[in-house]
This record gives sequence, structure tokens and C-alpha cells, in this order.
Amino acid sequence: MKKIYQLLFSLLFILSGFQMVSAQFGVSQKEDKKQNIIYFNPEIFPEIEEIKEPTYMAFYAATSEKSSPFRSYKSLRVDANIPYDSVDIDAIKEYCKNNNAQLAVVPKVKYFKVGFGKYVFSNQVIISMKLYDSMGNFLTETNYDTYKKNARILGSAENSIKIGTSGAVSKMGKNLRKSKSFFLGSTED
Repeated sequence: MKKIYQLLFSLLFILSGFQMVSAQFGVSQKEDKKQNIIYFNPEIFPEIEEIKEPTYMAFYAATSEKSSPFRSYKSLRVDANIPYDSVDIDAIKEYCKNNNAQLAVVPKVKYFKVGFGKYVFSNQVIISMKLYDSMGNFLTETNYDTYKKNARILGSAENSIKIGTSGAVSKMGKNLRKSKSFFLGSTED
């Protein structure tokens, strides 16, 4: 009778060991499935040094929200400036490869000029974004004008950047779903 108990105990021990090993493999597979999207620093117009850091902070705060169509992607910030009008495809491929990213966003923030002469900024902005895949293929482009979309006259420029960025990201997701050129869903089953 003792031998039967020892045999059952050792069999139970071995089976539980197999179960723990498969659980460890399952965690590593989920980590492999995690997709990344990189956001470059937005090109800012007009190019004034004092507004760069607050613009970057507001932009990245909006991109890290989980309400976007890219919520299954992990957002990565890349402190590099890529010109919006002349995008370097080789640089995008290299950044995607080094950061294990499937998508890359090249943004631009344009402040409205109010008045004549020197720049007096309004709180209204136009957020433009171009989306590329890891192979450097252009997927979609969109822009969001906070004045035309929300008719916001009052409020801070940081808040307008957040609203514009969220609007541009959701518009970009809609464009991708319509074109069906890229799968936006999660890879987890």
C-alpha cells in the first residue's frame, strides 16, 4: 500500500511540474505578443524653444491614454525629431527595429498665429500625424483642427493639444479600419 501512495504522489508531483512549465511558457508567449508603437517628438510650428517642452508633455500625456484605438499597443516615446514633410524612411525602419515596434507615428503641432508682427499664440492647434509600419510603408495620414472640430475659444493650449492628439489618434484608427491595410486588433486570443 505504501508503494501505491508513493507512486501516486510522485505522479502527481510530475504532473504538477508539467503544468507549471506550461504556465511559464504561456507568460513568455504573451510578452512576445505585446506590440509597440513609437511616437517621435512632434515637429512644432512656429519653432520657438520655450513652447517645445510643454508641447511634448501634453502630446505624450494624450498618447499614453488607454482610450485610443491603439490601446493594445505599448506606447514608446522616442526623443528624436523627424521632419514631418520629409520623413526619413530608413530612420523609421531603424527605430522600429531597435525598439521592437510595429508602428511609428510622425507628428506635427501647428499653433495658430493671432495678430500681426510677433507671434501671439491662441490656444488653438492643428495636430497632424503620419503613420508608418515597421517596414517603412506609409499607412495613413490625418490631422485634427481643434478650432474647427470643437470650436473651443477658451482653455489652455496644453488642453487643446491633448484634445487634438486624442482626436487625431482616433481619426487615424478609423482610417486604418476603413482601409483594412493594417490589423489594429490585439493578437491575444
